[in-house]
Amino acid sequence: MAELATIARPYAEALFKAALETGADLDGTAALVEELAAIAANPQVQQLAESPKVTDAQVYDLFAGVARSALPQLAQNFLRTLIANGRLPALPEIAAQLRARVNEHKGSSDAIVHSAFPITEAALADLTATLEKRFGRKLNLSVQLDPALIGGIRVVVGDEVLDTSVKARLEQMKAALTA
Repeated sequence: MAELATIARPYAEALFKAALETGADLDGTAALVEELAAIAANPQVQQLAESPKVTDAQVYDLFAGVARSALPQLAQNFLRTLIANGRLPALPEIAAQLRARVNEHKGSSDAIVHSAFPITEAALADLTATLEKRFGRKLNLSVQLDPALIGGIRVVVGDEVLDTSVKARLEQMKAALTA
């Protein structure tokens, strides 16, 4: 895995610098690379891209055709470079490193809120303000439903976890009673 991260780093950094220089929307660029990474993660696409019978142009056309919107020039050049250098397998790691670089530039972090129940927009806004104060930085929240939590939430920000779920409290009680 470290090798993939090492391969991905210069591509992510070059794409970040190119997006800054051209005035491209950093979040939009990161989202587009994440979309391309999702396409590259498809086993059928991987098989096609690795086939010696398929040209680089055909692989590019596949990506351009599957993408939800037309690729801007920056993305076209980036994708052609990855295909020509045989680096499509590194695309998910490039996307992750690019997102981290964009967040670092903006002074924010991605946060995943695991909740047993859907969260309303008003509650999410309040939660965002509370969590930003708790973690000391701007957060980009995404919510994932996890009925196994029973109640409460579990927040993951990078390598930090804030778990206030009923499940976690029950596990703490179990550990205390069996100790």
